[in-house]
Amino acid sequence: MAQRNSSGRGGSATATKSRSGSAATEIRESDIAQRRVDDLRGELRRRGISGTSGLRKDELVKRVVKEMRADQRRGGAAKAGTAPKAGAGKRTESAAGKATTGRGAGAKKTTSARKSTSAAGKSSQGASGQPRQGGVTSRTTKYAQRISSTQDRPERAGRSLVTTDHEVIKRWAQARNAKPATIENTDHDGHLGVLRFDFPGYHRGRPLMEVSWAEWLRTFDERQLNFIYQEQMRSGKQSNFFLLESPLREDG
Repeated sequence: MAQRNSSGRGGSATATKSRSGSAATEIRESDIAQRRVDDLRGELRRRGISGTSGLRKDELVKRVVKEMRADQRRGGAAKAGTAPKAGAGKRTESAAGKATTGRGAGAKKTTSARKSTSAAGKSSQGASGQPRQGGVTSRTTKYAQRISSTQDRPERAGRSLVTTDHEVIKRWAQARNAKPATIENTDHDGHLGVLRFDFPGYHRGRPLMEVSWAEWLRTFDERQLNFIYQEQMRSGKQSNFFLLESPLREDG
């Protein structure tokens, strides 16, 4: 059974620190090393990296860490590119629904731009169970069968599925007697940490803490995650595979 949380980085093994009121993520090799080999290979495949079948676990760990740190650097460079220029008298904001404005009368334009950005964020929250879209939506999500309600059925055994529908997620977990949970000591700033499911008899990795469905689903929506999963393996046997993906790469 594979569990993965994508809180914007495709993996659960990250340490979160509070820095000036915002969440900053430190990727540690020792944390990544706690993940399963299949999980690490899947992480690399999702990033479009092939030829991992012959790599040992320590090699997989180093490659995953390298890719995740590269993502962080690219994210930092993108933020630096939108920084204001000294003495310009105007504030240049990103093209994602924001406007370039000055002070005084321009404040009204800034407010309108912020409202537009906020509306765009809400529209990405997966209406009718549809997956949320973003700049880094994975190929898995793009090609997975979309499940909008509990009435939908997989096209075939082993099919990758994706949804944001709460009832679909609850039904899937309850059919496996899995409880909504979070990894202990990963919470930050009063918010739940890494989201997981506690499956009966599965106690590998870091200890889990059970939480309510209301908390779990609220956090799922706040982070604008997609639930990618399987109902059955290709053999027809029930599958426990799932992962949580953030197409916007927001901190978990």
